[in-house]
Amino acid sequence: MTRVRVVLVDDHTLVRSGVRAELGSDVEVVGEAGGVDEGIRVVTATKPDVVLLDVHMPGGGGAEVIRAVHETLPAVRFLALSVSDAAEDVIGVVRAGARGYVTKTIDGPALTEAIVRVASGDAVFGPRLAGFVLDAFADSGATPSVDELDALTPREREVLRLIARGYTYREAAQELVLSERTIETHVSSVLRKLQLSNRRELAKWASARRLV
Repeated sequence: MTRVRVVLVDDHTLVRSGVRAELGSDVEVVGEAGGVDEGIRVVTATKPDVVLLDVHMPGGGGAEVIRAVHETLPAVRFLALSVSDAAEDVIGVVRAGARGYVTKTIDGPALTEAIVRVASGDAVFGPRLAGFVLDAFADSGATPSVDELDALTPREREVLRLIARGYTYREAAQELVLSERTIETHVSSVLRKLQLSNRRELAKWASARRLV
């Protein structure tokens, strides 16, 4: 199994050291940073699978890191790790593009599992935190406006339709003459733009709107 490449972004050196020591063998830390600007530089340089980042840091916090690199590196996924379990913090980083949010009470094995799941495309939240996200985006399952579809590029719409029909990444890549990695990147972007958590939700979303 390929190890998940991770960058740690937290302004406390002891926290980064502790996290690094607790992570399991499925994860490889390829870089770390102590602030927003440094985090942007390290993520851009290393292009990890997952960025594990704090919500509150000098210079704008984790959401600023996400916003700075999300468009240029859409395949990079973000998992927030914070002492805060406040609704506004959870919703803020999710709106910025994070795929998950866990608190610093989490243990090493559970954090490792969360990182691996986020790397695979899942959204990861504790039950209480998931409730904040569901409440914030409760209207996302309503009949879509044209704006929802307009947010997707033509290629993303093609990928959405194939994945919603049950195509695997490999099959979709063959159909569109693209690499599997490119398909995965497009799916990640579609999920983020439509505020969905996984391929199953994407299929239901597309079916409800008669796009497949």
